[in-house]
Amino acid sequence: NMAVGAARLGLRAGVITRVGDEHFGRFIRETLESEGVDTGTVRTDPERLTALAILGIRDRDSFPLLFYRENCADMALSEDDVQPSAIERAGCVVTTGTHHSHDGTDAACRKALRLARRNGARTALDIDYRPNLWGLGGHGAGEERYRASEHVARRLQEVMPLCDLVVGTEEELRAAGGAEDLMEAIRAIRACTDAAVVCKRGPVGAVLFEGDIPDGVDDGLPAPGFPVEVFNVLGAGDGFMAGLLRGWLRGESWLEALRFANACGALAVSRHGCAPAYPSWEELVRFIRQGSSERAVRRDGELSHLHRTTTRWRDWPTVRAFAFDHRSQMQDMAERAGVGSVRIGAFKELCLRAAIRVADGGPGFGILCDDSLGQEALHAAAGTGLWIGRPVERPGTRPLTLEIGPDFGSDLVEWPREHVVKCLCNCHPDDPEYLWKQQTGTLLRLQDAVLRAGLEWLLETLPANVGEVDAGTTGVVMDRLYAAGLRPDWWKLEPMDDSEHWRRACGMIETWDPHCRGIVVLGRDAPLEVLETTFGGAARHEHVRGFAVGRSVFGTVLGQWLDGAIGDDEALDGMAGRYRKLVAAWDAARQGVDR
Repeated sequence: NMAVGAARLGLRAGVITRVGDEHFGRFIRETLESEGVDTGTVRTDPERLTALAILGIRDRDSFPLLFYRENCADMALSEDDVQPSAIERAGCVVTTGTHHSHDGTDAACRKALRLARRNGARTALDIDYRPNLWGLGGHGAGEERYRASEHVARRLQEVMPLCDLVVGTEEELRAAGGAEDLMEAIRAIRACTDAAVVCKRGPVGAVLFEGDIPDGVDDGLPAPGFPVEVFNVLGAGDGFMAGLLRGWLRGESWLEALRFANACGALAVSRHGCAPAYPSWEELVRFIRQGSSERAVRRDGELSHLHRTTTRWRDWPTVRAFAFDHRSQMQDMAERAGVGSVRIGAFKELCLRAAIRVADGGPGFGILCDDSLGQEALHAAAGTGLWIGRPVERPGTRPLTLEIGPDFGSDLVEWPREHVVKCLCNCHPDDPEYLWKQQTGTLLRLQDAVLRAGLEWLLETLPANVGEVDAGTTGVVMDRLYAAGLRPDWWKLEPMDDSEHWRRACGMIETWDPHCRGIVVLGRDAPLEVLETTFGGAARHEHVRGFAVGRSVFGTVLGQWLDGAIGDDEALDGMAGRYRKLVAAWDAARQGVDR
């Protein structure tokens, strides 16, 4: 959690730990890597399972916790896992209290702290005291935060001389100092270390003590907290620590560093989850400067949108997608060939194989595939690294109706995280007001379900399907959809050679949502040479990030394959060749464009 929080705030972060050789371990490693955390020092333990914690939310004050940490991977950390070469790269080493609770992990942490001090790096201890993880209170006492123990106090006081910074709640400082009175405990800590001591005080904020310890807690350097509704306290301390490290290591004043820490802690407790709730640097700055329109921050639409768009799961600067999510068009072709739609699924699997062949494991490739005719291909695409778009609209409907529902969320909650919800809405500036209201209402309901499911979505609009268009038509449509409250992660727009078309579309993104992923260009069954010309104009605009082309790649091939004129291999070769030409054309057009 702390490493993710630090990375989101612009620090280079890494973790020395162990995970199990199973799905939880791989999930943790992949999540850390997706957040930009260095996992070069994360070891896979073949003999132990990854640690697990289960959180309950009873009410605003009670959060029962159950820890599965006995003989788990990270508690088997040893001194051999701490390599000097890793510490040499660090400007700061942070250890947490739980890993000082066992002899082996304690030795590993002390080695890391000693190496850091030898290298001139800073060192910090987050006390993070959970009595039952020290063998006190029993398994059912996971929520307990304080229990006096001479052993705990002695062990932590042995570590503190190696630290430049010690951080804990009032209860944690009392436990570490071995005294019931808070100030007496802090003075005991001062007796064994010159470290700066930070006392976390929940909604009140935090207090810093440097040098001699004063008589009262309010006589230190106070930093007020940020009043928010508490939704989930788990992970708040790690978020606080990430903010504190951002300020401390970047040379900010202690007051500013504590302000970062308090804001990160407030945002963490206001949302569900630990690391996923932590802010990006841009979000943190905005929250400190402007606060939130809602005490229940998770209900602040603008701040939630900024959080979501600046902490997205993966980066996609380019998407070159092979689109074969067509349903009605493919069914019509199959019926004309006299074979029905039963063979369409097999053809879509060939389409996927063509996409994988061209991608060859490289970045920025994708597909659009449906779950009705292309279910097997859609399932097979999982884990390939492809960007995966999946349609929800009922083909050809106007006003828009969806294939999912009527409660959109009940369907979307089953979707894999890597699937991008794609919705085509045929709308035009000249549409009557009642139609605009009806279609935007459906899109807003869909957007709400998408966000609650933790997915991304792509909005495709084709005004040319409805009426006359010029260079400004798409921009007007986007402006009106944005004004209705829609914030798609992606736009899919029809191809136009007029540069003004792309300038206005990109201008709408700049005006309404600069954090939009961008635009992909569709093909409209245009010949490859026409698309190459279109790409040449579109790719010059920063927010146009790629293409999603279908019939221009598979159209002729599908007809021949359904007629039996060619077999699977010829179909695969034909589609891969055409798709590869489009990729090359896009890449050539994109060269030299500043991103």
